[in-house]
Amino acid sequence: MRLTSFYPVIGVTRMEESRDFYTRLFGFEVTFEADWYVSLRRPGAMPYELALLAHDHPTIPAAYRKPAQGMLLNFEVEDVDAEWERLVLGEGLKPELTLRTEDFGQRHFIVPDPNGILIDVIKVIPPTTAYEDNYTGA
Repeated sequence: MRLTSFYPVIGVTRMEESRDFYTRLFGFEVTFEADWYVSLRRPGAMPYELALLAHDHPTIPAAYRKPAQGMLLNFEVEDVDAEWERLVLGEGLKPELTLRTEDFGQRHFIVPDPNGILIDVIKVIPPTTAYEDNYTGA
């Protein structure tokens, strides 16, 4: 299979708040907008995409028309401490996991979006010796 694009589509209940959350706080731009669907793209050399879909829209098979839950989106950044300052201390987002360093090779924190989707803001760091062999190098 030769992919031309790949991105998550999140079933949401709070469309406008979600659009504003991702555009204002995470630098996404709206590329398509309807009352039931918003396509977002973060510009750059490697554009990232995300879409928001009304969870009850008829294009979703009836048995699956539920808001997304249990989802975690990872945002790897250059300076996680600066993002903690900006998002939690500056913007007042409520952390579900406070800023911490993990032995497996991450410094990170987690905040929810308006629908309860978890945003894991991560700086990749060297793992401790106990986890070095878990990395495949691929």
